[in-house]
Amino acid sequence: MLPAANRAAAARAPLKSVAIVPILSVEHGAPVPGPLVSTPGKEGSVSLDIKRVLKEMITRGASDLHLKVATPPNLRINGALVMLDVPPPTVQDMVAVAQQILTPAQRELFEKTREIDFAFGVPGVARFRANFYVQRGSIAMVFRHVPVDIRTLEDLGLPLVLRELALKPRGMILVTGTVGSGKSTTLASLVDIINTESSAHVITIEDPIEFLHKDKKSLISQREVGADTTSYGDALRHVLRQDPDCILIGEIRDADSMKVALTAADTGHLVLSTMHTTDATQTISRIISFFPPHQHQEIRYLVASTLQAVISQRLVADPQGERRYPAVEVMINTSTIREYIREPEKTVLIRQAIQEGFVQYQMQTFDQSLMQLYKQGKITLDSAMHASSNPHEFMLRVKGIQASSDKTWERFETGGGVPAEVPEGLR
Repeated sequence: MLPAANRAAAARAPLKSVAIVPILSVEHGAPVPGPLVSTPGKEGSVSLDIKRVLKEMITRGASDLHLKVATPPNLRINGALVMLDVPPPTVQDMVAVAQQILTPAQRELFEKTREIDFAFGVPGVARFRANFYVQRGSIAMVFRHVPVDIRTLEDLGLPLVLRELALKPRGMILVTGTVGSGKSTTLASLVDIINTESSAHVITIEDPIEFLHKDKKSLISQREVGADTTSYGDALRHVLRQDPDCILIGEIRDADSMKVALTAADTGHLVLSTMHTTDATQTISRIISFFPPHQHQEIRYLVASTLQAVISQRLVADPQGERRYPAVEVMINTSTIREYIREPEKTVLIRQAIQEGFVQYQMQTFDQSLMQLYKQGKITLDSAMHASSNPHEFMLRVKGIQASSDKTWERFETGGGVPAEVPEGLR
């Protein structure tokens, strides 16, 4: 993670008029470096057409593009890296790309820190989130495609109960999962529901801004760390004075950001955020672990009273490897769940409560979601077992071995409700 103060200083620095190589006309969303991005020597001819490579990325439905010296560009398509049949970029190529894309302030910061996160748009192509870093003394880059259009829950194949959650007036909703599991895409869809269906002031604090929201029925204020605010901490300290109805925090990373999120939810605001946790139970444990032991019981009571839901995601490839479907765990904070959060010895029972909560609350575990996808023929048994939280129990269910009175899996075992295939935004 970059020092936010450095990024803020770079963002405030006056920008000089610099001739950028005109292959790209770039729309920036944030601030970066020096000798790393100095003009290529005359002896080196630039052969990498970055705009053409980015277009190829979009055409092939890739989520990410990896560039490094002496290796052909790699695309991540449905979770797998695919090497393009183009010449590998040279040191001069990478310097030229950095010159085309980075602003003067960004170049200065990149020179100082050797890495930077930012977002930019290429007219006529798409919008991208990018990370430039240095490996073995040369520049390397990763670009992630950020779709311009914000997809609906139906488009994304997500449970429709999420619409009801997005329109809650207060509380905290966490979207969790590993890197690349579609958390940002889901958050954007939730914000768009609020924007379309309610009159609210939504403030987002992101690093960097990915999806761009246009005001519809709501007023959306999007703030980028380093460009619009010096740090997550500074933005969060002032956000409650900006009359928000809903606060989106790009990622909760520490006790300070979690404390502000809990306080905002406790004082009547809706808070949306993400965490890098795999399921609801781990999410509760991670929240508690942010704080010192003497505060654990206090935090458990605060989480139990403010949390609305935890939505956890995993993407699973179809048999042909052509697309991926979301397996989604949904935990809604019912009275039973609240009791299990408050009492440490009962937290392990959360998964069982989720499993039994579909009929009344539309909750579901990962394994129930995977069973539905498997029964519909969307994924293979091997893929389902690989993604399962409890593979042994899952296999017993597949074989029909279960208690005759257990009806909690019935809807999932009959494949009820066909999820939409995942479009570009969740690949």
